Amino acid sequence: MSKPWEPYALHILDAIEKIRRIQTRGDLTRDEVLYDAALRNLQTLSEATQLLPDDKKVAFPDIPWHEISGFRNILVHNYLGNIDPLTIASVIEKQLQPLEECIRTMLQQEQSSGDD
Repeated sequence: MSKPWEPYALHILDAIEKIRRIQTRGDLTRDEVLYDAALRNLQTLSEATQLLPDDKKVAFPDIPWHEISGFRNILVHNYLGNIDPLTIASVIEKQLQPLEECIRTMLQQEQSSGDD
């Protein structure tokens, strides 16, 4: 029996919500505390995507799963600190909404299939 994946999906949604709350507090490209908080949540959600089942992810080819996983590795292992705040802000602005919609759809599909 495989481990339930839904807690990881919910964890991703939680990290996205935290990033949105961080954004309401100011410009993460100018505030290192907000930037660090956003990075931590991006790391968390990227790691959680690695724990989603491949058969769920394959149904959403528009989500760059491999890149999200690689992004986590960059965040965790980039000790030199040369991650660009503007790039991080761009990732947040362009990638979080599609990922959130995908995760919500995954959860809805699972709930619908469980209702049978």
